[in-house]
Amino acid sequence: MSQQLYLSSSPHIHSGETTTKVMHAVFYSLLPACGVAVYFFGPSALTVLLIATLGCLATEAVCQRLMGQPVTIVDGSAAITGVLLALNLPPTSPWWLTLLGSVIAIAIGKQVYGGLGSNPFNPALVARVVLLISFPVQMTTWSVPAPLGTGLDLVTTATPLGEWKNAVMLTGKMPVDMQGSMSEYFFGNMAGSIGEISALALLLGAAYLFYKRILTWHIPVAFIGTVVLLSGLFWLVNPGKYPDPVFHLLTGGLILGAFFMATDMVTSPVSVKGMLLFGTGCGLLTVLIRLFGGYPEGVSFAILLMNAATPLIDRYTRPKTFGALSQRGTQ
Repeated sequence: MSQQLYLSSSPHIHSGETTTKVMHAVFYSLLPACGVAVYFFGPSALTVLLIATLGCLATEAVCQRLMGQPVTIVDGSAAITGVLLALNLPPTSPWWLTLLGSVIAIAIGKQVYGGLGSNPFNPALVARVVLLISFPVQMTTWSVPAPLGTGLDLVTTATPLGEWKNAVMLTGKMPVDMQGSMSEYFFGNMAGSIGEISALALLLGAAYLFYKRILTWHIPVAFIGTVVLLSGLFWLVNPGKYPDPVFHLLTGGLILGAFFMATDMVTSPVSVKGMLLFGTGCGLLTVLIRLFGGYPEGVSFAILLMNAATPLIDRYTRPKTFGALSQRGTQ
């Protein structure tokens, strides 16, 4: 009986995961955060979400047409970039700012490098930082939540991190009553970017990604653990000036960044050691910027700086090839 031998290049086993499946899972995981944002900030948050998502889809299609590439907006990557961008913007962002951010995220943060899989930096964070530097007033105008059904209007206020930063800069001390609403911070009743207000909603989304085995624990745990440890040391030394680790955890974009931005498969290291080093670096930079920098928030800057270091991290944490001799053994 004749037998045929088929030869092909590796890999020989496919996990069944595709870009579309992964992007759909990430989209579903972000729905709780989007729902909480719309509940607390109303139609303005929904408008930002829609403009950012549609703007990213349109920009991706135009860029791919101009470059003679097939249009691949159905894979969901551009839509995810749009949602993540919206979650990093204030709820009252004007339409032109949101649309400009979408163009920057896709055209400059992604397509200029060759498209999906080639961008060295997280596209949504590239857009956020560019907008923050270019339009600081619009990007730092925050609102008090006005839950649907209450009839309240959005009122401008400072974020908890901004309130702490301003007080320390003016008086050298932390406001006395600033840390009295940790439960509100956990559920989402605070000023901030659309997607950073509810730790509960973000943790539910992250749990779904862990269940789908899309996320691993290495970057989020290293990121958050470093922030908690380092901020805790400063708090123990001077609790009258520095907030406790729980405050750092529940306010600002730490949870959003640790679970949904720093874990971007394209812009983060691939090895376990590399991921732990990457997360630790993000946490260290976040705390340093928050405590000693000019901005009250440092998550976006920290992730982008570590994105730049990813190729170097991958190079020096690359696992040894199985069966390879050590450098000493080859001499």
